[in-house]
Amino acid sequence: MILKVYQKYLIKEFTLISLKITFIFLILGLIMGLLEELNFFSDYDVGYFYPIYLVLLNVPSLIYEIFPFIFLLSSQFLFLKLLENGELNAFKNNGLDNVKIITLVTSLSFIIGIFIIIIFYNLSAIMKFEYLNIKKNFTKDNKYLATITENGLWIKDEINDQINFINANKFTINTLNEVDIIQLNKNFEFQSNIKAEKINIKNNNWDLYDVKIIDNNNKIEVIEKMSFSSNFNYNEISKLFSNLSSLTLWNLFELKKNYISINYSTTEIDYHFQRIVAYPFLITIISLLSAILMLNLKFQKPKLFFIVLGILLSVIIYYVNFFFGTMGKNEKIPLLVSIWTPIITLMIISLIGMIKINEK
Repeated sequence: MILKVYQKYLIKEFTLISLKITFIFLILGLIMGLLEELNFFSDYDVGYFYPIYLVLLNVPSLIYEIFPFIFLLSSQFLFLKLLENGELNAFKNNGLDNVKIITLVTSLSFIIGIFIIIIFYNLSAIMKFEYLNIKKNFTKDNKYLATITENGLWIKDEINDQINFINANKFTINTLNEVDIIQLNKNFEFQSNIKAEKINIKNNNWDLYDVKIIDNNNKIEVIEKMSFSSNFNYNEISKLFSNLSSLTLWNLFELKKNYISINYSTTEIDYHFQRIVAYPFLITIISLLSAILMLNLKFQKPKLFFIVLGILLSVIIYYVNFFFGTMGKNEKIPLLVSIWTPIITLMIISLIGMIKINEK
């Protein structure tokens, strides 16, 4: 398809404005992140390498989260420039109406949104994963690890001079089923193997049921119920899998399969994945709404007014999304409803606004 002159011009202007705004937020993110990392490493003799490296790893995921706000401002400033320079009137005099301009901007937003979720999101997730891995080495969390594979839930837990490797075939709310615990001393010497059909992990003092203990002399003891101390409880284990932004799309698919294999709820993953799918649509609708608002406002106002307006709109959209997202993750409403209701609502508002814009 051969682009017309006005299409090339609008694409160039919108892209340049978006890049400038992204660059501003990138610099702000780097400065704020560096201050945070310098504070974190204040008790470590690591120089400046780790703080700077970690900031560079983490800032793409921050930019990903604020892209909707960036596109809102980009759309605002594009139409502000077109109006200030009288270019909208020039377009209209040449038979180009507002709807065609808005359609071009929103189409470009959608295409960029697709690029963001396919390329940018996956790159930022890889960098976030590396960020968390490095950061973990400087905290006590490296003693307490958990992961989910096709072979179930695996936990490494160091407590009371013992190292416990725990494997559970099933993981549900407050409960582990078909559990195998290998206990080693601090020198990694085998102490015992504890097998339990069921464990209540609501708090850090676990209750084990239908227990069989095999010690280092192969002596077997069968117990109906026993207690077991751990650094973990259900909430602590669940939190270890909450940072899904460090997983690529492929990793999310794999993790979901592993969750299903141990009967663990996939609600969090489904919500995160649906958010990614909806991302290009959210960016597109936000660009559309921003453009329509600009065309329906009087422009005898300072640029600061439009920046404040953009921030206000972003805050409102954020909290509406947060409210519906919380309802969805807590299974009060279906996930699809929680993700798409705000987007569809914004689309309806935007379509109503489009009725008038060609009259301007």
